[in-house]
Amino acid sequence: MDEMMMLIEAEPSPTFVETPQIAQIAERAQSYLQCGFPIHFSGPSGVGKTTLALHVAARWGRPIALLFGDEQQSSSDLVGGMSGYRRHYLMDNFIRSVLKTEDELTQRWTDSRVTRACQQGLTLVYDEFTRSRPEANNMLLSVLEEGVLAMPAIRGGAGYVEVHPSFRAIFTSNPKEYAGVHATQDALYDRLVTLTMDYYDQDTEVAIVQAKTGLGAEEAGCVVRLVREMRDKAGSAPSLRAGIVIGRMLRLHDTRADAGNGLFRQICIDVLASSNGRAESKAILEKALKRCRWKKGSGIETAAVQTAAVQTAAQEGNGNGT
Repeated sequence: MDEMMMLIEAEPSPTFVETPQIAQIAERAQSYLQCGFPIHFSGPSGVGKTTLALHVAARWGRPIALLFGDEQQSSSDLVGGMSGYRRHYLMDNFIRSVLKTEDELTQRWTDSRVTRACQQGLTLVYDEFTRSRPEANNMLLSVLEEGVLAMPAIRGGAGYVEVHPSFRAIFTSNPKEYAGVHATQDALYDRLVTLTMDYYDQDTEVAIVQAKTGLGAEEAGCVVRLVREMRDKAGSAPSLRAGIVIGRMLRLHDTRADAGNGLFRQICIDVLASSNGRAESKAILEKALKRCRWKKGSGIETAAVQTAAVQTAAQEGNGNGT
């Protein structure tokens, strides 16, 4: 029953990037957890909701029960249910002329993810919880409000589980997605403290790309500027994942983020020119790529980037943009 449950020992990742912007969000989340309130990171894909949720959970210091939202998930997947069989076979041949046999199969109850988290005081990280059907999440209402988990009568016992004082819950969701996402009951939203996340500022995104790819500050800055420009102008909304993909490809091929580098240009087209409106996206990308220039011995030449940007803006203002 519980083979899909993932238990993670709480330990902050050494590769986690914590800039002032990220630290501020993490501190707010930590404060709510200390007061006993469940928190909910809500934001578009690629802004680091899951990574931040796991980081905050690790700072809480308890083992983490990681749960993923799923259309096929039912309340028994969260609470528990009857699973497996226990077989009892008895053969009695005490009297030679009499053979007596008994064969009995019985199922047994197995506690599942939420039940164990409540009992043991784990930190429940429920990633993309809106992908589960609302009725599957109904059992969370009493857990988050009254501190009691109602159990089916078939389990036996008191019929409920008292929530451990150390139990905490962190949820994530993407409100901009619609495929495979369910409208969640207001009663559950009302029990959560929602921290709305959006794309990070440029300095934070540069720091993350550096940490995840090993690029220098100038090259990471160039890649991030490309991603952000496509996000602002092309309507394709590439996340920071796109910048990480480009950065790792540059490292793999030991090549530079330079407008004159054919491989770099092709990687950017593959990653940033979306299939939806690809021609328009590619045109915007080509214009943005002109602002990436490499000066031998000193990394990407910032002055060249700025000059190209000023010239492009002037051309666009005069109606002469290409």
